[in-house]
Amino acid sequence: MCLPMITNAMDSGRVGESGFLYLVVMDPRKTPADSSFDEAILHEYSVGDRSKWDADYRAFAVAKAKVAWKYGMDAHQVQELKPWLLEQGDTVLWGSVVVDGITVAASGAHPWFDEAFAGAVAMCLKALAKRGAARAREQGLFLDAR
Repeated sequence: MCLPMITNAMDSGRVGESGFLYLVVMDPRKTPADSSFDEAILHEYSVGDRSKWDADYRAFAVAKAKVAWKYGMDAHQVQELKPWLLEQGDTVLWGSVVVDGITVAASGAHPWFDEAFAGAVAMCLKALAKRGAARAREQGLFLDAR
């Protein structure tokens, strides 16, 4: 749902110079208390030709996702408002969000646009989940595995 917006923005060059973006979506049902970070990665997606990358945008996005997922808040919030939470090895890059437990990170644009793209993806995932619950309600009282 967000891909046309992200692709157009990346192609325009107004959101960053790289022309590439990498997204990491964490499974909102998995937390640091019950799973490892790697187990909690739900989906990853690359915008642009990875063979032309000038930096490891995946590594940056994963590091941003890890900070947001570990602390349960946007990486920028952790870094600016609660820097005492940061541990050795945590990134000081930002561009990840936590929206009602849905953690998404992006890397490849300026950090404020990484954050915006991650937020848009998180909000769309939230909307899709709400739609699924509404449809289930129309069918009965319990979610169906379909």
